[in-house]
Amino acid sequence: MASQQTRSSPTHTAFKTLPVVDISGLASSAIAERRAVARELGEAARQAGFLYVTGHGIAPQQIERLLARTREYFAQPRERKMRDYIGNSSNHSGYVPEGEEQFQPGVIDHKETYDIGYDYLPSHGRRPMLGPNQWPSLPGFQEDIRAYYDAALALGERLFRGFALALELPEDTFSQHLSAPPSQLRLIHYPATADIQVDRPGIGAHTDYECFTILLPTAPGLEVLNGAGEWIDVPLLEDAFVINIGDMLEVLSNGAYVATAHRVRKVTEERYSFPLFCACDYDTLIEPVPSLLSETNPPRYQPIRCGDHLFAQTAQTFAYLKKRVAAGEVSLPEGALGLSSFGHQATAKGACA
Repeated sequence: MASQQTRSSPTHTAFKTLPVVDISGLASSAIAERRAVARELGEAARQAGFLYVTGHGIAPQQIERLLARTREYFAQPRERKMRDYIGNSSNHSGYVPEGEEQFQPGVIDHKETYDIGYDYLPSHGRRPMLGPNQWPSLPGFQEDIRAYYDAALALGERLFRGFALALELPEDTFSQHLSAPPSQLRLIHYPATADIQVDRPGIGAHTDYECFTILLPTAPGLEVLNGAGEWIDVPLLEDAFVINIGDMLEVLSNGAYVATAHRVRKVTEERYSFPLFCACDYDTLIEPVPSLLSETNPPRYQPIRCGDHLFAQTAQTFAYLKKRVAAGEVSLPEGALGLSSFGHQATAKGACA
């Protein structure tokens, strides 16, 4: 499937550390200030596809409540958590036990998660990745997790506007497609792994499917692939989020921004991680923005529909969906791409496809 895309060579540098961008200016009423921040965002996206952002405006108290509820949830017995199993949901929300999600055949990531999506309550317009969330009965969980989700989603909208400005596009080019996006928040728990095999990862190498990810980690372990093919550590930075480019922004920018492969290595301390995967509305057609194209910069990607891409990638990694596909209960969307169809990994695959 990777050969369906025509890609340029990776544009990332051989970075050793991630750029840091103060994005407080994105909230300014002055367009000059917003453009100045956008230029920094664009430069970081081109150099590394990964960056830290400070000045994000999310209150420490919201983060503290998020972490407290998450710890409380995962401390429960496995049988209690399995009552919220993601396979019981209508919109791919709920508890994900270890081994449910696999990026590489035969490799089991050492993690468990709880996945939350856009809580789409109307009965019309529902999709495989868009509908009402499955919420556990744990007191306070829904209120505190949803409060953080809403705050992070608002931050995502500011970043969408910033990336549009960075590409010298109208500021609302992407944000106009954010009425009910299937943007997913994952509450990830990586148990301490000192007693297991060294080569068993917390999560295997992959790119993110959506436009970009807003990540809040609590401990080291994240590694990203630089332009020289080296894995680089991403240490914690106080009061900062980690942002990384995903598949869809790679397509929208026609490869100006490249999705960066990343992984979580085996860690020796308990780790929590909170990625919000920021996507456009389900039916948004993801294709290179026409004004970015020219005779010297032709389209390098075929159009994909946002929700269809998310569902296709998810259905190829989650056990409960793989079973439904195999049984003929659901099918992959027409033209669905295989895993690792973007970024550095895609370039390597395309070279031998």
